[in-house]
Amino acid sequence: MKQLVILAGALLLSSGARGDGIVVQKIAGDVRVRQGVTEVWNVVTAGDALRPHDTIRTGPDGSAVLVVHVEASGATKRVALPSRVIVDMSDIRDLSQEELMLKLAMEKVRASSDEWRNDGLHLPNAAVVHGEDRAAGPPAKENDSQVGQLLLNGVRVLFDNGFYATTVLRVLEVFRMYPAFSAHFDNRLLLAQAMERANLKGEAVAEYGAMSRLEGLTPPQSRLVEARLEALRADRH
Repeated sequence: MKQLVILAGALLLSSGARGDGIVVQKIAGDVRVRQGVTEVWNVVTAGDALRPHDTIRTGPDGSAVLVVHVEASGATKRVALPSRVIVDMSDIRDLSQEELMLKLAMEKVRASSDEWRNDGLHLPNAAVVHGEDRAAGPPAKENDSQVGQLLLNGVRVLFDNGFYATTVLRVLEVFRMYPAFSAHFDNRLLLAQAMERANLKGEAVAEYGAMSRLEGLTPPQSRLVEARLEALRADRH
């Protein structure tokens, strides 16, 4: 276990040192960025460059469009952020299967450890946003379920843009920090679908199996879960 933690920690450090370029192309309404683990959210403007560990948050009337330049391929991708989301810039990237498996193992270590479980919500450290200092809004409260919902909303943005590996990891983190969210069928379905698309077939089977035992499933929900289980089991044989 100790070797796993050391190896996964090294991977997290190395992956955090690199990152694709992200620029804010367009904003509307209240859009702010968090730099590091401080409680200060600074106003964002179009043209700002975001670093791999920055965290962006849109308000009830806020939205933004990010342009992501993928260094490895030279491709450019646009990611639209609707209102009421929190998204870590480190999640807007593809992970190799090796990175995903190691990070998944690290998340399981956290979930099984009282030290991690009681340590509160952790958003990655962030660097500064390019440009002049901006006026900051009121400190964001990071200890209520509203934050968990904003994070889940952000996860759906990741899923819709094809970042399935980071979707899996972020949903698991939200479930760990806010267990009540794991009782909702739609949240569990998001996790299971992301596992499928991230090529985590065994994990997806286990997740659909757990979903089948959720209380209060409607007949359509039960049929959906059973259909996915049958398809995944057939695919594995």
